[in-house]
Amino acid sequence: MTSLLHLDSSAHRSEESVSRQLTALFARTWRTAHGPAGYRYRDLAADPVPPLDSAYCSLGRRVERNGLVPPAGVDTLAESAAERREWSLTRPLVTELLAADTVLVGAPMYNYAVSASLKAWIDRVGFPGALTDPDTGEGLLRGTKVVVVSARGGAYGPGTPREGWDFQTPYLRAYFGEKGVAPQDLCFINAEMTMAELVPGLARFRSLAASSLAAARAEVIAAASGGGPAGGRSAGLGGRIEATAG
Repeated sequence: MTSLLHLDSSAHRSEESVSRQLTALFARTWRTAHGPAGYRYRDLAADPVPPLDSAYCSLGRRVERNGLVPPAGVDTLAESAAERREWSLTRPLVTELLAADTVLVGAPMYNYAVSASLKAWIDRVGFPGALTDPDTGEGLLRGTKVVVVSARGGAYGPGTPREGWDFQTPYLRAYFGEKGVAPQDLCFINAEMTMAELVPGLARFRSLAASSLAAARAEVIAAASGGGPAGGRSAGLGGRIEATAG
């Protein structure tokens, strides 16, 4: 049975959130094609992953000193109630991620990067060795497809004045790539200029924003249906930054 892990990270938990609109469209399309049985949803804003603390770090350093320890062996290395609690918060997220054939990440751009809630999840599932094959040293997400759906208040696509301000795409590409996701299995779908409808100074970009959103919707449906896009990112537009695109 094929499976989908759907993550939303927009702090704006309403129908106005563009990233949530697009990930919901992906999920509906995916469930139509594959059925609901393999679908798993996690709202990182409504149910935030706790930030790392000293016990997590102590346990992680002990694991690293013992080489590549698979998740099943971490329990025996925990030396305190605090460390056992940290691992109890971490292991279910790792298990959930490893069980997914496709991971859908709703990732609005906040201050040129990812949201704090998404970063907390990334830090947590990145526990030392948890996503690494102890025999080969390869990332355990090889074969996993990852679709990142981003909403941006401005425009950061190739050729735009602020292309270099996009720290979100290279960060997620590097993170998932290091965990084993192949380039052809990592897809970025971006809706840009989403603040044009709200900010009077951006009114002249509303037609571009509408075109970007329509293109993103088409790409989402194609990706959820299994027809692409793959290994790339949607085209960008020109414009200015807003910190909370949603």
